[in-house]
Amino acid sequence: MRNSRRGDVDPFIVMDVMEAARAAETAGRHIIHMEVGQPGTGAPQDAVQRLAGDMSRDPLGYTVGLGLPELRARIARHYRDWYGLDLDAERVVITAGASGAFLLAFSALFDTGERVGLGAPCYPSYRQILKALDLVPVDMPTTMAARMQPVAADVAAHKLSGLIVASPANPTGTMLDIDAMRALADACAATGAAFISDEIYHGLAYEGRAVSALEVTDEVYVINSFSKYFSMTGWRVGWMVVPKDHVRTIERLAQNMFICPSHASQRLALHAMECGPELDLNVDVYRANRALMLQELPKAGLGKFAPPDGAFYVYVDVSDYTDDSIKFCAQVLESAGVAITPGLDFDPVEGHHWVRMSYARSNEDIREGLVRLVAFMAEREAAA
Repeated sequence: MRNSRRGDVDPFIVMDVMEAARAAETAGRHIIHMEVGQPGTGAPQDAVQRLAGDMSRDPLGYTVGLGLPELRARIARHYRDWYGLDLDAERVVITAGASGAFLLAFSALFDTGERVGLGAPCYPSYRQILKALDLVPVDMPTTMAARMQPVAADVAAHKLSGLIVASPANPTGTMLDIDAMRALADACAATGAAFISDEIYHGLAYEGRAVSALEVTDEVYVINSFSKYFSMTGWRVGWMVVPKDHVRTIERLAQNMFICPSHASQRLALHAMECGPELDLNVDVYRANRALMLQELPKAGLGKFAPPDGAFYVYVDVSDYTDDSIKFCAQVLESAGVAITPGLDFDPVEGHHWVRMSYARSNEDIREGLVRLVAFMAEREAAA
């Protein structure tokens, strides 16, 4: 059977790490999971109970392609509550997770062969979804001085048709302040590049709040998800805010690609938006875990990183110890029983020298994982 060139995408390495960790657990080992970018908690309990009531009364068939009107309206109110923005609910599109939003956004904004900029390191699926759509991902190296975020000068220098930014970012957890966000939006406007802002880690910030791109421009596609702050990874529901004159384009694409997102997931999302106190308790756990990471990683000799402002990751330079992050992570899993992710997932050039560690699990798990990492690095140093 013939194959499409568009199907030749790279694997999502973190999923391979998860499988290796699962195999170790099946063999009887206790593995600390610091590889996966998902909360250790499930959806809010009150929201789950309310969904159960919904399902007992309603068969939950198709919704309209743009999503439940009441959920779109609730998300618009969320922008008023969190950012002080008066957002028209007609601009809100409910999607099959953030991944579905990226497919819709890239399909709506770009033609075959166009160049879309990514600040490396970045979430790996940006690159692979672009490739699968016959677009050209353009990795733009970032610096510690710029907190591993793209800068405005990159937009014109790389002759881009579009730019994707993420704040807080995966894998670094760093954020753009309002001046940096405005500079990137202005650079895109000046060059005719589409501006896409990935905001799925909003709500998970520890040094001030995250800035939405909607605070500096309406000429942007903003993508968000219920997976992180709302702790609903497996439910696969997200949203997108687009310029008003793009709504019908997105609607036509969504109708044909997805029909609609899961009705049950949309209902759960609507209920979860009323569960702020429970969700904020999760954030308190991440905040405590972050403090532990910042305190303990340097003790292991793993102190080269930009301190994360948000999300639940630390991206660590391990170039003093290896030029093969995949091998290094395999050794950590085998010897210490801690699963971490090779930087090669996020940056195909410099990622050989970096690893990502997630602190989204319980405080007890993160504390134990750090004890094991300190011991692993000490044993490694002693054997060198």
